[in-house]
Amino acid sequence: MLILLTNDDGINAEGLWALYRGLEGLGRRVVIAPMEEQSASSHCLTIQYPIRVEKRGEDIWVVEGTPTDCITLGVNKLLDEEPSLVVSGINHGANVGDDVSYSGTVAAALEGMLFGIRSLAISVARRRPQNLKHAASFSRHICKLVLERDLPPNVILNVNFPDLPPPQIKGVQVTRLGKKAKRGLNIEKIEGDHSLYRIGEENPLWNGGVDTDVNAVREGWISLTPLHLDLTHYPAISEVKGWDFGFKSGVWTS
Repeated sequence: MLILLTNDDGINAEGLWALYRGLEGLGRRVVIAPMEEQSASSHCLTIQYPIRVEKRGEDIWVVEGTPTDCITLGVNKLLDEEPSLVVSGINHGANVGDDVSYSGTVAAALEGMLFGIRSLAISVARRRPQNLKHAASFSRHICKLVLERDLPPNVILNVNFPDLPPPQIKGVQVTRLGKKAKRGLNIEKIEGDHSLYRIGEENPLWNGGVDTDVNAVREGWISLTPLHLDLTHYPAISEVKGWDFGFKSGVWTS
């Protein structure tokens, strides 16, 4: 059994290698990870120019591209068998609520799902986590469950750990995505050049619903959120169908 590991923090990130060690014995572990940090790269696929790939050891590749590139190249070109599992992480920092739309960690898992592979995105809720070893150990149990029980078609599991030692973790909650009540983007102008701006870390205000991933992690629970890619808002279909578009025989009439 082959387990494909990637991340968006880059090949040298502690979380990736903590996960690699944590999954020892579960299957053949292959690492295909970005050369540099790709945080907030979302589901970006590099098509404008060639991608450099470097083999750094047995079953270890480094890709000069995004997490999505890593999965695409791995499944289509680099691997000699299809993975049984794609695991993206362990990300340094939570991937919860609206922020999953920016996440390269989540996007890599979604790309694995698009290839029909069971896929997980795993994060710990601190930029400089202190409990990666414990998160990796718990990740092993979750990965085993996914392999044993499977996931529904076209669904990934988004896992977020509080950065706490095991005795302080309350347990596991299956959650929905949280929602930002107010955005708090930090945008600064670069001193001395009025045409340069930097978008910094966001400090959002979350609505904190009791069944959300945001609230679960904040309260000391491990959050598991099933995600899929279908963005269709089905209730709105009938409403929009009722609009008078004023378009007949190739002509706008209104």
